[in-house]
Amino acid sequence: QVQLVESGGGLVQAGGSLRLSCAASGSIFSINAMGWYRQAPGKQRELVAKITNGGRTDYADSVKGRFTISRDNAKNTVYLQMNSLKPEDTAVYYCSASVPGPNYWGQGTQVTVSS
Repeated sequence: QVQLVESGGGLVQAGGSLRLSCAASGSIFSINAMGWYRQAPGKQRELVAKITNGGRTDYADSVKGRFTISRDNAKNTVYLQMNSLKPEDTAVYYCSASVPGPNYWGQGTQVTVSS
């Protein structure tokens, strides 16, 4: 079992920045990648960014150049630095851990970007 706890969401004006954090605990040895997903009202959940144990990163086209995913292995924490935020970035952001089997998910944190 892996537990994920997100923090760092909130309300920000367009052009502003936020940093999300996701702390993992439990069977972290089974995790091979961590990712951030988001789900806006009426839309499907989509991948925002992903980082593997080897440090390889992947981003959705819509956030490339604005968002950065990173990890602190000593703290078992993954971060999502979000800059130049746009109203269309408004969503609930979920942290996910990729393991053999179904992914684990955090509870989600709301990010709202006002225009």
